[in-house]
Amino acid sequence: MSVFRSPDFTDFTMDELDVLVVGSGTAGQTAAYDLREAGLKVAVAEKSDRPGGVCALHGCQPKKWFYEVTETIARCRHLEGKGIDAVPGASWADALEQKNAFTSAVPDRTVKGFKNAGITYLPGDARFLGPDSIEVAGRVLHPRFIILATGARPMPLAMEGSEHIITSTDFLELTRLPESILFVGGGFISFEFAHFAARLGPRNIRVRIMEVGNRPLGPFDSEMVELLVEASSEEGIEVLSGVQIASIDQFSGGFRVHTRGGDLLDADLIVHGAGRVPNIEDLNLDAAGIEYSARGIAVDSGMRTSNRGVFAIGDCAATVQLARVADFEGYVASENILADLGRGERTTIDYEAVPAMLFTYPQYGMLGKTEDTLKKQNIAYRKSFGKNLRWPTYRRVGMKHAAYKILAGEDGRILGAHILSDNASGLIGLIRHAMINGIAVGDLHRQSIMSPYPTRESDLVYMLKPLVSRTS
Repeated sequence: MSVFRSPDFTDFTMDELDVLVVGSGTAGQTAAYDLREAGLKVAVAEKSDRPGGVCALHGCQPKKWFYEVTETIARCRHLEGKGIDAVPGASWADALEQKNAFTSAVPDRTVKGFKNAGITYLPGDARFLGPDSIEVAGRVLHPRFIILATGARPMPLAMEGSEHIITSTDFLELTRLPESILFVGGGFISFEFAHFAARLGPRNIRVRIMEVGNRPLGPFDSEMVELLVEASSEEGIEVLSGVQIASIDQFSGGFRVHTRGGDLLDADLIVHGAGRVPNIEDLNLDAAGIEYSARGIAVDSGMRTSNRGVFAIGDCAATVQLARVADFEGYVASENILADLGRGERTTIDYEAVPAMLFTYPQYGMLGKTEDTLKKQNIAYRKSFGKNLRWPTYRRVGMKHAAYKILAGEDGRILGAHILSDNASGLIGLIRHAMINGIAVGDLHRQSIMSPYPTRESDLVYMLKPLVSRTS
């Protein structure tokens, strides 16, 4: 029986391997640790020389180092003359240094964490050879189960001159920001990074977002997006919709974008913010009989693929590309593997109450359905909506563009919630618990009356009151 010896790790026999997890990001780690804790023999394969995943290295965590400074600068600007004498200067370089201090430790911490847990780490590419065999760095393995957690990568941009566009990863490694930046794509990445640039870049920086569709942030509520665009505009962020790029040229002064409409847009820097695609092209999924599409690997509600011995979780699966969703999918996959082994009950995942957050300023938090979706699906609903709120909560911080929209069914159950605020994440989290527990708006209103006051959370009483009146 052959034995693979992983340096500094406990030996394991390939024939005894219970689970191989492909990918060391947040989804893969969640599943690996869960299964190892249950006593299974687990290995994690990773092709990158920097294990740890996009969330920890280039996404969720790193961007928050810039967001925290962005929020502070933005609030100080709003309060200038209202208690703040002078807005403090921002240092992109200092924020970068703090971010790098965190991310530089991620790879070693990831590998050491595996070692301490008794999980074998296998550096190298993974590729299916058949339905139950997979090759990792030239060695063939036959684990009882395989979990694919390979994440996503920037969407390829098919245009002449696309080599002049830097990725979001590159953006978070810049030592300084130039005088003008153009973000390609009107999604999460572009909006968040545009807000970072507008607050942390040069004083007269020009920031623009180009969206090919008729509006940015397509999955979000159109009315709330309009309010975010308005708030962004007041911070010097220009959003251009319905713009297609024909080509990009480099010249002595920077870069020039040629649009299909004949316009020319110049910028010192062009950043890819057009979304990500599943990172699955090297896995040879056909050999394993695994169904997939451009959206990712097809899975059922238990994260199982068309090959019953293979699961897919996180951004490589055709589900929702969010870090906490990836974590939950990791738990679901591991629980179903244990169920297959007769050690628990099968479980599923429900995507109806998945929160999505834009870390702009103000933040935009979304939960459940949009009003556009409810209309399209002909679902009866009631709405409580307010914009440009002048509640003391927001007057105290000088925020002019706070808004909310809460959508409830005829039975009073929450169908969707949309918050534009400096603490949208907290409000969305509170509403989510009500949504997943089936708490009607009348009950949530009553339960919220004794919230700590005055806070953003206590404002929920005012948001819910119109719905209570209509459903009582």
